[in-house]
Amino acid sequence: MDGVALVYCEGAFNTTNGKTAHGLVRFTNRYKVAGVIDSRYSGQDAGLALDQKINGIPIFSDIAKAMEILIGDFKPTHLVVGLAPDGGRLPESARNDIKQAISLGLNVDCGLHDYLTEDNEINKLAHSKNVQLRDIRKTPHINDQHFFTGDIEKVKSLRIAILGTDSAVGKRTTAWMLVHGLRKAGYTAEMIGTGQTAWMQGAKYSIILDSVIADFMAGEIEHAVYSAWKNEKPDVIVIEGQGSLMNPAYPGGYEILAAGRPDLVILQHAPARIEYDGFPGFLIQPINHQIHALEIVSGKKVVAITINHEHLNPEEIPLEAQKLKQETGLPAMDVLQDGTDELVNLIKPYIPVQS
Repeated sequence: MDGVALVYCEGAFNTTNGKTAHGLVRFTNRYKVAGVIDSRYSGQDAGLALDQKINGIPIFSDIAKAMEILIGDFKPTHLVVGLAPDGGRLPESARNDIKQAISLGLNVDCGLHDYLTEDNEINKLAHSKNVQLRDIRKTPHINDQHFFTGDIEKVKSLRIAILGTDSAVGKRTTAWMLVHGLRKAGYTAEMIGTGQTAWMQGAKYSIILDSVIADFMAGEIEHAVYSAWKNEKPDVIVIEGQGSLMNPAYPGGYEILAAGRPDLVILQHAPARIEYDGFPGFLIQPINHQIHALEIVSGKKVVAITINHEHLNPEEIPLEAQKLKQETGLPAMDVLQDGTDELVNLIKPYIPVQS
């Protein structure tokens, strides 16, 4: 672990702009999460506010208050920016809070496009306080990026891509839960993280596509998948998706399909969404249209729909699952609510027996 984290999510927790914080609250191997900052939920339990499940992570109104209360083994060493706004830019109010965190002696990890290490004022303050700044989304040096080689064809693990009908729809959460479910069932499984949040959660084989030069996106995906195969020889490799094929702002997924060459695709979908997240007026295409596009691009089958239950009451979820099953002919399930047993059982017949 890198340290004890205070996750900054002011004004965004329990919204799609807080998805990095949500991931860290649910699971991370990189930090011990001691608390979350969002004044709107001050005094509440983060797990209860997010998933209706108490997890013992408190939410605080501000950084100073959290630093007063969190002591001993829970004393933060890092402020981790848990915001994920459209465009990945750092709000000015967050910049001021980051300066306060540095003044209080906290290292800062940020996965947004505004690089703290290139901000003269913040960099100077961090140097004076002897704290570390890490820009997780900073573009790697050209010599550290990989071009596509074809090594993906050597991978013998079952490869599963978790793609989605929109951005911020739960692809990464489902990917992690599937990895954990497969491991619980006795299989070896590795996660290929493709965004800054998966890196912050400790994905061993992780790239941050938003920071990669376009020429090297396919090569970076291939390199991560091939490295996981070469080093671990897992039964299953699960690849986290990005955006969606048809999202006008985040048309992610093409390189994942082309370079990761998955054997199966699982499609994450939020039935209550009508428009693409953050873009009013841009209607989400019908799910069968999206399934057809994925299968044409990949040459593989979409085998299941996993549900994001936002804006659904608990009693509505099984009704939506049945509706999706009738509409698509595919099994549909909510793994965040019900676990991954059904999904793991669906995948088992596809897992090759390794010699």
